[in-house]
Amino acid sequence: MTNSAAKPASEHLNEPVLPFAQQDFTTLSQDLTIEEALAVIRARGVGDKVIYFYVVDEAQRLVGVVPTRRLLVAQLHQKLGELMIRQVYVIPHTATVLEACEVFTLHKFFAFPVVDAERKVVGVVDVSLFTDEVFDIAEREQLEGVFEAIGFRVSQVRGASPLRAFRFRFPWLLTTIVSGTFCALLAGAYKLTLAKSLVIAFFLTMILGLGESVGIQSMTVTIQALRNTRPTRRWYLLMLRREITTALILGAACGVLVGLIVEVWQWETAAALVIGVSVGFCLCAACITGLSVPTLLHALKLDPKIAAGPITLALSDIFTLLFYFTLAKYFL
Repeated sequence: MTNSAAKPASEHLNEPVLPFAQQDFTTLSQDLTIEEALAVIRARGVGDKVIYFYVVDEAQRLVGVVPTRRLLVAQLHQKLGELMIRQVYVIPHTATVLEACEVFTLHKFFAFPVVDAERKVVGVVDVSLFTDEVFDIAEREQLEGVFEAIGFRVSQVRGASPLRAFRFRFPWLLTTIVSGTFCALLAGAYKLTLAKSLVIAFFLTMILGLGESVGIQSMTVTIQALRNTRPTRRWYLLMLRREITTALILGAACGVLVGLIVEVWQWETAAALVIGVSVGFCLCAACITGLSVPTLLHALKLDPKIAAGPITLALSDIFTLLFYFTLAKYFL
């Protein structure tokens, strides 16, 4: 381990993860009671950094995991099979260090078992191994900061081929293509409204740009907050109230300013009101979207730094056009 630790971090990324895995892990049979499991643990001993105990079946295949705290507070007569968590995220024994990092990024647990083709545990990878020996991060604020550093910056050091980068990024760009097509169809459905009041078309780009800018600002603030916070319903509602308040102030200020521009330039009071109110609504919708999209992606264990941008922009554009054209249709 000493020789490999002397290498630059970028050279570690393509190495097999198995040599970095700890071998002092403990597996327990699912048929054991808690009392029997504790006796086995005392007899075998445990490693220095035991966080989870892995449960296996008769063939020594991994079937569950028991966190240390759950094991200690359980009733002695309970079976491990009843207590264990059946959904276990694993790292394949063929994975590279980079691929193991991506597992930590997606699921944010402190350790993961490394399993072979038959799902037998062959090692355990602890998050401290990456922070201390692989990435050699001299200054770390906290564990979530490590996940953030591993998360998107991995793509900057992986030296991915153009095809790999395409496969990684193109699916999210499809969101923009789909939303753009929908917006084009939406504009076509309101072509009579656009023909009746050309001033609506003049300010279409401005309104879309305002919504996208505010949506990205709100999304960025949310992603930064998610680095240090585990989102809950209470947290989301507090953030939502703050974002709506901010959006109302921004919407009122921008809506009045744009409405005045329309009035002074075109002398069309109705159009000025429609455009001004639309600006206010689109900024509110953009703020809510910018908060909700990364929060939802985080809850689904997807990387919000990559996916949130295209989705936030797409939804902001759709909501803006729907309200803008509908308001223009009925009041102009």
